[in-house]
Amino acid sequence: MPRPTLHHPVKASRTTLTAVCAAVLLVGGSSSVAYAATSLSPETAVTAASTTTAAKTTAVKTTAAKNSTATTAKTASTKTYSNDLNGWINESLDIMKANGIPGTYDGIYKNVMRESSGNPNAINDWDINAQNGVPSKGLLQVIQPTFDTYHVAGTSNDLYDPVANITAASNYAYHVYGSIDNVNSAY
Repeated sequence: MPRPTLHHPVKASRTTLTAVCAAVLLVGGSSSVAYAATSLSPETAVTAASTTTAAKTTAVKTTAAKNSTATTAKTASTKTYSNDLNGWINESLDIMKANGIPGTYDGIYKNVMRESSGNPNAINDWDINAQNGVPSKGLLQVIQPTFDTYHVAGTSNDLYDPVANITAASNYAYHVYGSIDNVNSAY
């Protein structure tokens, strides 16, 4: 009785296996994977090569992302800002840029001057918000619920903090008006 023929999706041949091993070496340079692949069936070797390629691609992407984050953090932490309106606006603009929040120096400045005259401790104790128990505060006269909703991670949780106040208000203006630059009156 003749022996039945087994049908493999990949024909087992020394040439195919050698090509798979060469591919593994070219992609990853891992001699242990190449050595292991020579003792496996061709389809297992292909799977090993694919897995090695995917793992190395993921490792490269992860390393690149970590390096990018580290570079961004390093750049941000080494930059210094003056402790005045100019410095607060510039620091906010850098944070906004990193978070995809549009706005310009002039747009922020004109709104700050209209809302608080540049006083980071300004508080409005007479308008409807104040009458409802949530007065507008800080450089851009933000109420606490709005600040909490539009707070940008990495800034202070203190509504009176100038950078946190500007950044949260600009984030709010972005979501409601498209940009702080589009705000020309109380908001």
